[in-house]
Amino acid sequence: MLDPEIMSTDREKITLTGAQETLLATLYGRALDSRSPRSILHDDGAEKAMRRIDYDFRKAGVNATSAAGIALRAKQLDSWTAEFLADHQEATVLHLACGLDTRVQRLDQPPSVRWFDVDHSDVIALRERLLPAPTGDYRMIDTSVTDDAWLDAVPDDRPTVAVFEGLSMYLRKEDGKRLIQRITGRFPSGQLLFDCYGSLGIRLQKLVPAVRNAGATLHWGIDDPREIEGWHDGLHCLDALRSVDMPGLDQMPASGRASMWVLAHLPGFRDVGRILRYRF
Repeated sequence: MLDPEIMSTDREKITLTGAQETLLATLYGRALDSRSPRSILHDDGAEKAMRRIDYDFRKAGVNATSAAGIALRAKQLDSWTAEFLADHQEATVLHLACGLDTRVQRLDQPPSVRWFDVDHSDVIALRERLLPAPTGDYRMIDTSVTDDAWLDAVPDDRPTVAVFEGLSMYLRKEDGKRLIQRITGRFPSGQLLFDCYGSLGIRLQKLVPAVRNAGATLHWGIDDPREIEGWHDGLHCLDALRSVDMPGLDQMPASGRASMWVLAHLPGFRDVGRILRYRF
């Protein structure tokens, strides 16, 4: 059973459905990880936010193993983002489909960094109520990332890193391509950091409890990360980490390590998920 505090009715009511509802699964995963004596991400902010939400988190289908996987993915994207900001003291961060992710709080960006959290208006409203306001040059934009207008309002005068976790698979390929082309075409230089499913992962989507229980649908699978390089001159894939090869897998519970070992030795399944980094 869940902690009674989590089920209390004196909490923020949730009306999200479909793909937006799945953000609660990743929040819960990061919160579960934060409770572990061997926490990977140490995201105490996720735990605090989760406890203020009136939602049956059993729907997320997240256990200790999947929570560790969520934390490892977030930690890798955090690491790449921090590396970019260390190399570019004055940069713009586009955190797309940010959900209730506390990345801006975890990284504690320097005041010279301009940071945008972008998501639908109902999600942004939740962020305002549940998460502490960051300091520095920080703004939220309430829109769909596939809308054209919002990006025109972002200044194009700095190196820019776009981070989008748990987004690409919910887009249709043409929308993902358009988004990548608009970002790489607008800013002088930067990086794209995001996770993806392969086509097998898309076919097996109903095996993912958070997707199935939210009634969400996954569309876009990426089997060849090099294909995206052709979408903009100078776009180059720096890293294509398979989920089964992520740094830190030894920190997963024994059952998770065993599952990853099996998947790594099965053709097709070893490419079911990746974390990608591109330079432009």
